[in-house]
Amino acid sequence: MTAPSPLSSSSKPAATPTPSPAPAKPPRRQGAPALYGALPLILLFFTLIVTPLVLTFSLSFAEFDYNTGIQPGYTLANYWTVFTDSYFIEIFWRTLWMSAVTTVLCVVIGAPQAYILNRMRAPWRSIVLLIVLSPLLISLVVRAFGWSLLLGPHGPIGAVTQALGVGTLLYTPAGVILGLVHVMLPFMVIPVWTSLQKLDPAVEHAAYSLSASPWQTLTRVVLPQTMPGILSGSLIVFGLTASSFAVPALLGGRRLKMVATVVYDEFMNELNWPLGATIAILLLVANVIVMMGYNRIVERSYRRSLG
Repeated sequence: MTAPSPLSSSSKPAATPTPSPAPAKPPRRQGAPALYGALPLILLFFTLIVTPLVLTFSLSFAEFDYNTGIQPGYTLANYWTVFTDSYFIEIFWRTLWMSAVTTVLCVVIGAPQAYILNRMRAPWRSIVLLIVLSPLLISLVVRAFGWSLLLGPHGPIGAVTQALGVGTLLYTPAGVILGLVHVMLPFMVIPVWTSLQKLDPAVEHAAYSLSASPWQTLTRVVLPQTMPGILSGSLIVFGLTASSFAVPALLGGRRLKMVATVVYDEFMNELNWPLGATIAILLLVANVIVMMGYNRIVERSYRRSLG
């Protein structure tokens, strides 16, 4: 008689109950922590940028009397004065064309400078980059005053221009543009150099291997790749130049005014705050229109160049 097997049906272990599935967790909101973290920056943006713009915009509609100051009520007389007075129209036109010329000169000088900087090796690249950025370490007023000494009748550049029969460049559009180009050039070199750093050198070598000339390689390979940097640099330079105050005030004087100097005069000398706010708002609108149009044109050209 044999013993019962341990694997018989009477000795099978009882089946363990399957655990019930855990309740599904609610989906985690990924955007909430980021929004909470950005809340201080949003408050800072509205406090330092949006609120002053809203106050300036509302001030531009206020009535003004030279005897009693700002009056209660709203009017469009300030905008009508700017649009119908040839004095203000001439100043806006001068500001726009001088800003455009400064931007073009910065592109012509800064883009090749950024290309040469990109081709350099250490330690010369660091040295040249420090030279390019060194003007930013000096106060803007000090640099503008230095240019006024150089361009004046007793300065070296002023002496040369007077010897050539051109006259002094101080208080002329050429002198103001020269000072603005010196101030704004680093803001063009850095974006273009950043775009060139993303360019693979093998692309240029491939163009040369396909019998492309250096000019063809530069215009059809390198230049299209640097257009984003040129675009961003141009927008920065144009916006800063159009709203520049220290350089036009010191190098242009009282005879050659730009929009920023007129806004200063209206606020500080004439005490006509509504008119000064109107001019400031119109400068902002003109800047936005010009920069958006330029952005659209350059982006369209960039897309065509890439096919």
